[in-house]
Amino acid sequence: MILTTYEELENFVRAFAEGHLNLVILVGARGLAKSRIVQKTLAGDTCWIEGNASPFRIYVELYNHRDQFIVIDDVDSLHADKNGVRLLKNLCQTEPEKKVSWHTAAKGLEKEGIPREFITSSRVVIISNDWKSTNRNTAAVEDRGQVLVFQPTAIEVHLKVGEWFDDLELYSWIGERLDQIASPSMRLYYRARELKNAGLDWKRVIPESIGNQRTRLTLELLVDETYPTQEARAKSFTLQGGGCRATYFNYAKRLKSVLS
Repeated sequence: MILTTYEELENFVRAFAEGHLNLVILVGARGLAKSRIVQKTLAGDTCWIEGNASPFRIYVELYNHRDQFIVIDDVDSLHADKNGVRLLKNLCQTEPEKKVSWHTAAKGLEKEGIPREFITSSRVVIISNDWKSTNRNTAAVEDRGQVLVFQPTAIEVHLKVGEWFDDLELYSWIGERLDQIASPSMRLYYRARELKNAGLDWKRVIPESIGNQRTRLTLELLVDETYPTQEARAKSFTLQGGGCRATYFNYAKRLKSVLS
């Protein structure tokens, strides 16, 4: 299921928190505040597992946090590990109570006083930047829950950032160039503010593509009334490196349809 707004995402996380959903697999690019929204919404005791946690360490954490919410965040290699997938299949069963087991590294379990299997009612959120359906086992994990692909537009991310971002100059400047942002990310705003505070050229965070340069140049020529004809504008377009005459007229046609 593809989600394009923060409201949709928050509704699903809230439904999970209220007990309506057993498993949520949340997939999306970095820098969209996926983890922050989950963390903010879940109330009560939550076990947060992230980073380079191995399947064995995850089993230990699951035992120590039985019956709590489980959030597995940014452990993208887990679903590619056969022990990790087996663990997920146990943990993400659709029954209210699940039997989770581990049958290797017995000495390590004995050392920590942890049994080889236990019962838990934990429900699970998996947050991933790169979830891949690599085999039938990972497909079986997906089949146990809701797979949410979060793909907000640049304007959606911009509006969400506006709830807390306090540099109006920078915020407005980025807002005027949302059409130039191929991969929206809140980190863009952080990087721009960091450069600005250092006295560096923060406007370079959005590199201007050839297409955007041509659009800007065409628009400047269209509104410049010192040019007597469109041919004169096309000639200037070529002289300024925009491309050939036909390219100018193609861009001009597109802009006129938008501006009219």
